[in-house]
Amino acid sequence: MATFEPGHLHIERHALNKDDVSYNVYIDYEVTQDPKEGKGMQFTMHGSIQGKELKESFFLPKDQAYNFASNVTRIAEKYGIPKTLSSIGPIHPYYDAMFEDVRVQLNMKSGDPVRPEHLE
Repeated sequence: MATFEPGHLHIERHALNKDDVSYNVYIDYEVTQDPKEGKGMQFTMHGSIQGKELKESFFLPKDQAYNFASNVTRIAEKYGIPKTLSSIGPIHPYYDAMFEDVRVQLNMKSGDPVRPEHLE
């Protein structure tokens, strides 16, 4: 199950058997200004995975904010979601809505420049 509203994504899954995984994860985000990187998006993941509390934040500069799913996946796997379940397939429409909201909040446009140091 997933729900989205601008600035917030909630993803919840209940284990179906002892070999399955449960999680209840919230992703909150807001536009911030980093002294070094400039305007970008601050993301906070919180909730639980397999009963283990989770709270991690990360900042992505404007030219990289569209890549939030990569960071979310890495953090989820770090807390115990197997790679086979970390695929965004089932919640793709919610990630699409979040992507669009991030793009609007940061006033991102197709063709905006990417800082070369972010490509390394």
